[in-house]
Amino acid sequence: MVTPAKNLGNSPSDAIILFDGKNLDQWVSQKDSKKNAPWKIVNNDYLEIVPETGGIQTKLPFGDCQLHLEWSAPDEVIEGGQWRGNSGVFFQNRYELQILDSYNNRTYSNGQAASIYKEHPPLVNAMKSPLEWNSYDIVYTAPRFKTNGLIDTPARITVFHNGVLVQNNTTINGMTNYIGLHNYPSAHGEDILSLQEHGCKTQFRNIWIRKL
Repeated sequence: MVTPAKNLGNSPSDAIILFDGKNLDQWVSQKDSKKNAPWKIVNNDYLEIVPETGGIQTKLPFGDCQLHLEWSAPDEVIEGGQWRGNSGVFFQNRYELQILDSYNNRTYSNGQAASIYKEHPPLVNAMKSPLEWNSYDIVYTAPRFKTNGLIDTPARITVFHNGVLVQNNTTINGMTNYIGLHNYPSAHGEDILSLQEHGCKTQFRNIWIRKL
């Protein structure tokens, strides 16, 4: 039995709470996993990226999972394109779901919010304005590998952006590199979940995960 949350978007009884505004106990620095996560908690409410400090990663590894997170770009729009609230959530530290302020902000199609980065654009642009919070609700299926290390079944992902289906059981064809083909260079198991630092003060809150 799993007790659902009283309010939509809050965590069910079996979820691992990754961030609830109180602390960063579930995270470490991506530059040095022996150090604490270097981002800033604001008003015991949300987490703000500190530019030039690097990304953060979970202490725990994950494979198949259900993930909920909420995010927003800075309220004041200064830059455009890939410099507006750019971040990303990486599953197994390899496969990126893009985070970007795509509200009235033109960029390359597979680099907008809710893209599987440099691979699959979202079905629709479901962004809210910079003054509002966005949510991702994600079901991720990890890749499976043959005994010889070659890919057997690729990773797949379903994403709801602000309640709108934007990735429908989409195949992830490999590591989401900025340049070059996406492929699976080597077999791997569960690995950490990470949030990217891209020089933008993107904000996060209410992050929880369920192992599937």
